Amino acid sequence: MIGWELLGWAGIYGAAVLGIIGSMIGLTRAGQAATGAMLDVDSGFGRLIAIAGMPASQGIYGIVLTLTLNRPITADNAAALAAIGLLGGLAQLAGAWLQGECCAAAILVAKSKPEAFGLSIAPAAFVEGFTVFALAFALLLVQTVPGGGG
Repeated sequence: MIGWELLGWAGIYGAAVLGIIGSMIGLTRAGQAATGAMLDVDSGFGRLIAIAGMPASQGIYGIVLTLTLNRPITADNAAALAAIGLLGGLAQLAGAWLQGECCAAAILVAKSKPEAFGLSIAPAAFVEGFTVFALAFALLLVQTVPGGGG
């Protein structure tokens, strides 16, 4: 395989893989907090699990970016595919990881002070917003990449 082809494939596939890795990390962190909190509360398990699931979206965003980037790789588009895919994927990885931390904190609040539940998830929602911005920007940039239906 030619070097530029490898670079292009890294960008195409890397977007999904990095987003999925981030989701796994974030889901693990938030899931551990949710299951631990279940030992201390008598009800409200559903909302704890719902909060813990928030970091899954970044994996989906990475998959969307991969599907959008997918096209024949040429010397003219390999660097753009790599840059958009890898940087977009890194944004999703970081967002999912940090959102998992925000969700774990929100779960702690929901366990100890249920009346603050709504406000406690705001930081996780802010992180979500920025991962959506990163995806939207990447999708706009894909339109400039030669050689595909992007």
